[in-house]
Amino acid sequence: MNTPSPSLPGGTWALGDLTVTRVGYGAMQLAGPWVLGPPADRDGAIAVLREAVDLGITHIDTSDAYGPRITNQLIREALHPYPESLHIATKVGAQRDEQGGWPTARQPDQLRRQVEENLESLGLEALDLVNLRLGDAEGPQAGSIAEAFETLAELQSRGVIRHLGVSNATAEQVVEAQGIAPIVSVQNMFNLAHRHDDELIDRLDLEHIAYVPFFPIGGFSPIQSSALSAVATRLDVGPTSVALAWLLHRSPNILLIPGTSSIAHLRENIAAARLELSEEDLAELDEIGRE
Repeated sequence: MNTPSPSLPGGTWALGDLTVTRVGYGAMQLAGPWVLGPPADRDGAIAVLREAVDLGITHIDTSDAYGPRITNQLIREALHPYPESLHIATKVGAQRDEQGGWPTARQPDQLRRQVEENLESLGLEALDLVNLRLGDAEGPQAGSIAEAFETLAELQSRGVIRHLGVSNATAEQVVEAQGIAPIVSVQNMFNLAHRHDDELIDRLDLEHIAYVPFFPIGGFSPIQSSALSAVATRLDVGPTSVALAWLLHRSPNILLIPGTSSIAHLRENIAAARLELSEEDLAELDEIGRE
């Protein structure tokens, strides 16, 4: 059962047998520009991770492809040995090339190697949650995921993965994954302006499966909406605050993983998620993605 958190908005959620705060932290921005190389301020990145845990966050999202290996190394340096309450989710299925691209890497041997690399860089004997990254940089792509997901299910049976999920997936691929092994999360692009997964979110909620939106405030192009601006002005807050708070209100199975390399911004994100939205606010915002 999900219980309220005394310090963080939204309370908690059960990822299988793991209890996590609904407000988590995404580590991608800790790497250098375009998620390549080390951060300009390594000590600052370490401080952000420690502050996230000190504030009560128990869900950190990462990938060995970030940097590559940079964010995982930072997490290990900052937080290892990890608190028992802290759970780290990672992704496999994509690599980085010299041009900064994200080529797919979903062959069985590639996935096994990526899992081993995540274990090594994070300093773990088993990964709490591994999401299979599907599609490509353009978004989800239709097609069978059986071979790749079966590989992760095999690794789970060996005890090096505790829980499985999918990322950048179509609704059909979610169903296919569920036919192979239980999943505890789906991580897709979703925000006020991109509502293509509305039906999927509601179905997953009924099945007690988490939905973790990436690009929660629009990604590289922040959401621009007169309705969003109007609600933000009325509440005397920024549009980002409203967008994050709306996601927590949208469904109890939504977990937030906003990323930042700034302690001040980290605190702002948590404060934003605490924002109370009225029925009028929610009705007005709900129309944004349906226009």
